[in-house]
Amino acid sequence: MYCKVSVVIPTYKEVKNIPHITRAVSDALTAAAIDFEIIFVDDNSADGSETAVEQLATSIPVRIIVRKNERGLSTAVVCGIEQAVGEFVVVMDADLSHPAERIPEMIDKLESGQNDFIVGSRYVKGGSLDENWGFFRRFNSLVATWLALPLAHISDPMSGFFAFRKSNMPETHRLSPIGYKIGLELVVKGEFKQPGEVAIHFIDRQYGESKLSWQEQVKYLRHLRRLYQFRFPFLSEFFQFAFVGATGFIIDLSLYLAFQSLFGIQHIFARGMSFWGAASWNWAWNRLLTFSNRKKTRKRIQWPAFVLTSLVGFAFNWGTYVVLTEYVPFFQAHHVYALMVGVLIGLGLNFTFARLLVFRPFEDQIHDEDSQAWSRSGDNK
Repeated sequence: MYCKVSVVIPTYKEVKNIPHITRAVSDALTAAAIDFEIIFVDDNSADGSETAVEQLATSIPVRIIVRKNERGLSTAVVCGIEQAVGEFVVVMDADLSHPAERIPEMIDKLESGQNDFIVGSRYVKGGSLDENWGFFRRFNSLVATWLALPLAHISDPMSGFFAFRKSNMPETHRLSPIGYKIGLELVVKGEFKQPGEVAIHFIDRQYGESKLSWQEQVKYLRHLRRLYQFRFPFLSEFFQFAFVGATGFIIDLSLYLAFQSLFGIQHIFARGMSFWGAASWNWAWNRLLTFSNRKKTRKRIQWPAFVLTSLVGFAFNWGTYVVLTEYVPFFQAHHVYALMVGVLIGLGLNFTFARLLVFRPFEDQIHDEDSQAWSRSGDNK
């Protein structure tokens, strides 16, 4: 069976909304003389959703896929897209927050070639948010949007209302959907050259309960981290390495001061001793965070390798500290500033050695490092 548009709607406990969203989509596309199908992908709600869809299917081209062994909005959307028969795919929420009447305009932009990925945007001219949204919810949405803006050249990368030509769907093995922002994943990992937007008025849900929880927001941050690693692999690792190094500096400084104040150790020797605690801290967090998508070498091998390579950076770090505190009057009176200068000089060397020698990529990551690593991560199971 062929149709022009497949509308994919993920659901969980949305039985009250199903008749309303189905009729809204049907009315909009029928009025525009567009052949369509509606696909609900349900995570085994057991709330009567199947029966509701079966009743609607007598007069509207709608079907439901019930997943019993998998959960999650993003994977539900991918499942629906894979089952779609339409030339174009539209993804939207079931809670009536997305205006179905905007779908024909989205399809027109795709069909004309003006755009290859269309987002229903709250933040372009003419777009708006429900007036019942409070300050915290608006602020939360804006912060989440700002965090994603460098990844996509659209004003509302967080939108769950989007459309594209199915033939442009990225290969599923390249996707690692986690959380609820699959649209952002597709924009970043797809071959879309001309993304565009249509203005929408986003309204609050009328029936059921929101699925957005603090767990989903944590997943979103994890998802963002993955996408930044995919889009900006080198810079992402560098900034994460620098962040870990900044926390390690706190450990380094604390030990450095403690050795002097509590044990009376001379400052140059205290500087040498504090390195070991900071290096161990940095190794553990770089293994867990910065280079989590790389080979998991045995800890008893990787830790000494990291410490030994860090010694090269530390040699420059410590040498700089000694020279500055011995021969530069300002730093003779401000030892902590000399320590900071040394840390910055050693950072570049430590990052280079850690990336190339300690946390080495998998063999098949050499040419496609980020996408292959994340497909093995297990979060898309």
